[in-house]
This record gives sequence, structure tokens and C-alpha cells, in this order.
Amino acid sequence: MTQPVTQKRPEGAPAGYTLRFPDSWWHLDLDPGTRDASIRRRIESEVKQAPQLSREQVDALIRSTRRTAREAHAQGALRAAGMLRILRASSGPLVLSATAVVLRMSVPEEQSEDLADLVMAAGMQLGTAAEGTGLPPGEVELTELPHVGAVGRISRIEDVDHQGKPVPTAMRHTLIPVPNSRDYLVLASSTPNVDLAEQFYDVFDAIAESFRFEDPAGTSGAADPAAKPAGSGPMGEADKGK
Repeated sequence: MTQPVTQKRPEGAPAGYTLRFPDSWWHLDLDPGTRDASIRRRIESEVKQAPQLSREQVDALIRSTRRTAREAHAQGALRAAGMLRILRASSGPLVLSATAVVLRMSVPEEQSEDLADLVMAAGMQLGTAAEGTGLPPGEVELTELPHVGAVGRISRIEDVDHQGKPVPTAMRHTLIPVPNSRDYLVLASSTPNVDLAEQFYDVFDAIAESFRFEDPAGTSGAADPAAKPAGSGPMGEADKGK
């Protein structure tokens, strides 16, 4: 298993990264001192256009988002972002939500850091974890990102505990090798809207395709100067969302 990075950036490794999100996404505040109030303000603002949501439903969204921010901070996340959209439906309001978290992981010296080896091991773990759950085993693959090259992609449906109740959640993790190191950046994206998993996977993939590393001097080189990055961050410390 990989572990969170705590050591300094290896010589020659990128200084940072840029990542773009759709306009409807917003950055989650991960700072323990401000995140609860910040998330409440954001959710309350988002649901103003959906008065059909009950107070109980709004509070549940706030609790869920706060939990995501707490877990991301505990894992040493570099950045986290989310989206929330409420649609009108004949059966009542339809809540669409998703999150994406950037984590930095290091492969222990005694393990192979080869991307294909990691993806193969992940596939075996997925198959074992899915046994007896009634959930599909998930999928792993090697693919390409336009500004990065070869990456790993892991997709699965997993039961996530929500106040003691398992909630099926669609997840897609993209494993991005950090050049000149044994490290990986992991873009971990998820949504509880499993019926729309394929549509959300397309969005998650589009976000991943915007990923660019900055060189050690702090420039990304190929970035479009006219484009506005929706998210960027350093490689060596958690982004507190400020």
C-alpha cells in the first residue's frame, strides 16, 4: 500500500501542478479553523435557488460536505473541490453532487513504483474487496493524459458509511506519476449519484485531462496564458483552501 508523503520534494521533481475544474465546481476549505463555517455558507448559498429542499436535507448536505473536508485534511490532501446542483423532478428535488481530492502518495522502497505494477495490484485488491458485497468488482486501466503521459485509472462502486448507513458511491481515482521521484499524485473523485456514474466519470476524466506539472522553477511551460486555472497548488504541503 502507498502512504502519504512527508519527505521533502526530490531534486528535479516538479514544484507544483495546475488543475482546472468546471465553473460549477468550488474549492473546499480544508482549514480546521474555518472549514465548518465556510462550508455552511457555501451550501446555504447553493440551495437558495432550490427552496423545495427541506431543512433536514440541507443540513445533511452540510454534514456530508464537512465530512469530506475533514477526511481530506486527515489524509494530507493538497486540494479538494466539489459541486452541488439541485434539479426539479416529478418525484421531488434531484440532488447532484461530487467531490475531487488531490492526494500525494509515496511508494515504499521495498515495493515497485512501476505504474503497471501498481495498477495490477489495485485490480487484484478490487476483486478481493468486492467478493460477497453484491457490488461490481470495479475496473482498472492504463491510459494517457495529454500533458502528463501514462497514468492509472481505477473505477468502482463502494459503500460509504453515512451516519451508520451504507451509501453506494461511484469512485474514479487517477494515479499520476510524479517525475523523478517514487511519488504519485492521486486525483480521487466520487459521487453518490451512482445512476449517473458514467456521466460523472466523463466529468472526472475531463478534470484529470487538464492536469499539468510545473517544472522545478515553478512554471508549467505549456499552459495557455489566456486560460484561468480553477485550481493549483504546491507539491509539498496541504493546500488549506485559502
